[in-house]
Amino acid sequence: MRVLFIGDVFGQPGRRVLQTHLPVIRPQFDFVIVNMENSAGGFGIHRDAARGALEAGAGCLTLGNHAWHHKDIYPMLAEDTYPIVRPLNYADPGTPGVGWRTFDVNGEKLTVVNLLGRVFMDSLSNPFRAMDDLLERDDLGAVFVDFHAEATSEKQAMGWHLAGRAAAVIGTHTHVPTADTRILKGGTAYQTDAGFTGPHDSIIGSAIEGPLGRFLTERPHRYGVAEGRAELNGVIVQIEGGRAAAAERYRFVEDD
Repeated sequence: MRVLFIGDVFGQPGRRVLQTHLPVIRPQFDFVIVNMENSAGGFGIHRDAARGALEAGAGCLTLGNHAWHHKDIYPMLAEDTYPIVRPLNYADPGTPGVGWRTFDVNGEKLTVVNLLGRVFMDSLSNPFRAMDDLLERDDLGAVFVDFHAEATSEKQAMGWHLAGRAAAVIGTHTHVPTADTRILKGGTAYQTDAGFTGPHDSIIGSAIEGPLGRFLTERPHRYGVAEGRAELNGVIVQIEGGRAAAAERYRFVEDD
C-alpha cells in the first residue's frame, strides 16, 4: 500500500496547488491523506475547502487546533460520506466528528488517526493514552497517525511510543519540513513535520510584512495569507503487512 500524506494546506494558494498538482500525481498512490488545518484563510477548514480536496483525490482529511474555526464544517464531521478526522484526544463525548476512521484500501485496512499535542498548545486529554486505548482494538489494520503538535520532543516521543504499533507517525503544525524521515524499530515511518502546502514566499504561510513587523517592533501586526507561487510538501509511506517498508519526503514548488 503506497500512501501519500500531504502537510497542512494553507489558504487559497495551498488549496490551488493541491487541486492542480494532486490530480497529476494521484495515480501513483493507493491512498492520499491531507491535513486541511489551515485551508480556510489560514485558520481551519470550511465546506468548500473540504469538497475541493476530496475532488482532487484525497481519501481522508485531517485537522488540528483550528478545527472549530468554521461552524459550517461541523455537520460534515459527523457524516460518513465525508472522510474527515478531527483530533482524537477531546474528552467531551459531545465533540463533533470522530478522531479516527478505517478505510478499505485495495482489500487492506488503513486507519487514519489525528492527535493534538499539549506542549505550547491547549491542554487536552493525553494523546499518548488516547492512542493506547485506541490500539486495544484488533480491527484497525495499518495505523497512520497525524500528530498535530508544536514541540519536536513531544512528536519524537510519540514516534517512539508507537514504534512497532503504528505504520506511520507524521507530524504537522509547524509548517516546516524536517529532514529526519526514517523507519523506527518495528516498522513505523516517522517524520517530525511534513511541512505545509501553501505560499512559498511567506513566513509559514503569512505575508512576510506581518510577522516580520511584529518581530521588529514588538507590537501586534495584521497577518494575511501570502500570495504568489505555492509549494506542496508531504511524506510517502510504503506499507507492507501493516508496517512501513519505506518512507521518503515529497516536495513540489510551482513555477514563478
